[in-house]
Amino acid sequence: MASGVQQGDAAPRPAFYNDPKIRGLFFQVLVLGLVIGGALYLIGNTLENRARLGVAAGFGFLGRLSGFDISQTLIPFSASTGSFGRAFIVGLLNTLYVGVVGIVLATIIGFVMGIARLSSNWLVNRVALVYVEVIRNLPLLLQLIFWYAVVLAALPAPRESIEFLGGALNIRGLFLPRPIFTEGIAVELGALVAAIVGVFFLARWARARFEQTGQPFHTFWVGLGILIGLPVVAHLLFGGPVEMEYPQLTAFRVQGGFVLLPEFLAIVLGLSVYTGAFIAEIVRAGILAVNKGQWEAAGALGLNRGQMLRLIIIPQALRVIIPPQTSQYLNLVKNSSLGVAIGYPDFFNVASTINNQTGQAVEVIAITMGVYLTFSLLISLFMNWYNARMALVER
Repeated sequence: MASGVQQGDAAPRPAFYNDPKIRGLFFQVLVLGLVIGGALYLIGNTLENRARLGVAAGFGFLGRLSGFDISQTLIPFSASTGSFGRAFIVGLLNTLYVGVVGIVLATIIGFVMGIARLSSNWLVNRVALVYVEVIRNLPLLLQLIFWYAVVLAALPAPRESIEFLGGALNIRGLFLPRPIFTEGIAVELGALVAAIVGVFFLARWARARFEQTGQPFHTFWVGLGILIGLPVVAHLLFGGPVEMEYPQLTAFRVQGGFVLLPEFLAIVLGLSVYTGAFIAEIVRAGILAVNKGQWEAAGALGLNRGQMLRLIIIPQALRVIIPPQTSQYLNLVKNSSLGVAIGYPDFFNVASTINNQTGQAVEVIAITMGVYLTFSLLISLFMNWYNARMALVER
């Protein structure tokens, strides 16, 4: 019986515009062309507007005098001698300062409240629950304004300062004794570095000993004694190379010492308390992710609750805690830009001032984006490395 289609005949080839490969390539080229065309249009329009306004392109403005002061500086800076480039560095250090202090405080608050959320004590559990639910559901900007305009604004005037341990607290900030380094400080710093290295190796030895024998070692107290004792011994043996400058109270202000401005205190407290609430939930979830049998096994070994958490539960929970906690660290550093609302001179605030004075919007925004991107990448790299270190290795 004859067939309508010969067995050796090939299937009809579709038209080129129906070919999926050609159609996909066409749309990719089209989208790429639109993106490049839009970018060229924006660049050309920007250059034309800048030329009309008399704004020169480039980063030459960084060497010009800034002409403005910055309220908090970790390095010397003045309006008469400081350049825009140095102002950028001052703002960067201020952001780094807030980020480091905020991350440390937020981590401590988060771990304490996260463990408190699992406490069998009803009062402790409820206090932690209220803290987490209230703080997480209020806007961060509102909390910053609350700390700055309500809490810190209620502090006493300088003549009525709250004095403690050689320091003072009033509406103008927290004043602390400031160390003045003299000759011989290198010996004391060397002793501190040696103490840190010694504690590191002590912790490794204690962990190896615990894995081999099952007997815990009081690493915290011994390590604390080394960290304090070794620098103190070096201080006593080599003539006390550090002198302290204490703040002096006057009728209207406090002179001397090291000051933490109200803006700094507000941004650090706001960011730490806010981020700590999220970390608390991450810690709680990480602890609950540990198998219940680990608690029972730790209890069978005769460990108390603190030893269970420190030696058994927390090390396993970190595998679950670290990845989402990294995101909270990133958010904390980026949220520090909200300090502009309370006048804290962080990098974003300084960059905004430089932009207003120079009109170099493109360059200033590019620098700002690069700085925050660098901060985020460095934090991510460190936390990924730490996460890899804490991961369980199969034997």
